[in-house]
Amino acid sequence: MKYFLIFGVCILGITTTFAQQLSAKQLQETSRTQLQKGDYDNAVRTLERAKLQEPINIEVLKDLSFANYLKRDFARAIEVGKEMTELPDADPQCFQILGLSYKGIAAYKEGAKLYKAALKKFPGSGVIYNEYAELLALDKSMDEAIGLWEKGIELDPGYSSNYYNATMYYSRSKNWMRTILYGEIFLNLESFSTRTGDIKPVLFDAYKNILAPSVIGQFQNAKTTTTFEKAVLESLGKAASTVKSSASVEDITSIRTHFIVDWLQEKQARYPFRLFDHQQYLLSQGLFEAYNYWLFSASANEGSYKIWQNNHPKEMEGFKTFQESRVFKIPGAQYYFSR
Repeated sequence: MKYFLIFGVCILGITTTFAQQLSAKQLQETSRTQLQKGDYDNAVRTLERAKLQEPINIEVLKDLSFANYLKRDFARAIEVGKEMTELPDADPQCFQILGLSYKGIAAYKEGAKLYKAALKKFPGSGVIYNEYAELLALDKSMDEAIGLWEKGIELDPGYSSNYYNATMYYSRSKNWMRTILYGEIFLNLESFSTRTGDIKPVLFDAYKNILAPSVIGQFQNAKTTTTFEKAVLESLGKAASTVKSSASVEDITSIRTHFIVDWLQEKQARYPFRLFDHQQYLLSQGLFEAYNYWLFSASANEGSYKIWQNNHPKEMEGFKTFQESRVFKIPGAQYYFSR
């Protein structure tokens, strides 16, 4: 009996020693497996051990703060989050993670202070602009929120979440002009995410609304419409006059085809715009119709999309290959939405 007791103690000692010998990186990897399984308690314990070994390891602190956020221990998540955001190598993600916990307890004033400090350190971060705007939206400050989403689009045009939220905002406020532009840009930046399912029907609805009789003229005369938007509306109005209806994917594709031709001839030199370059390229490659079906058919008539695919396998395969092989990037200095 005594032998087995001693043996058990030895085994326990060996196990404890082995655990202590795991590096912070190994402990971090273990914690991520635990997080994937939803085992937040053990993930936090594992990360606390990693923190003891490397107390200023920024990646460990990120994981520990986020794990506590998932565990809904917001106090500890904020405590760790403050530690990491005060480190000299803190990046935008550190502020993003800490901000989640402030949102979690509706501490909007503290969150706003955090994001203001983050923007001083990272004035061009689309991530921070989006997070700050989402916090303001939660606090019912929508006018301030859309200003920050717009600023994020201007300064960091490749970050997709600002377009997503701006599209949703403009759809609710019935600004169909910005809805169609920002919505389509988002779908090209984030073509394969689950959020495309949110934006596609919004984009189709915005096109139906802006192409309704007299709506283009109303937007052209609005005081808030920029000169770039007026130029887009002018070409869109010309294109819409060539088609009697705008109810189907075929009608919208025809209008958009006429729009691109007119834009290329008259306005491209004055307003270089990546989205319209993209459309022109697809048109030149015979892929524009497939692209439009991808954008609109699920919202308009999914059955017609299947019929079109069956009748146009070459075009569909060509678009699919193109879409999977390219990365949609927006250059700077193409923001034309300042009043």
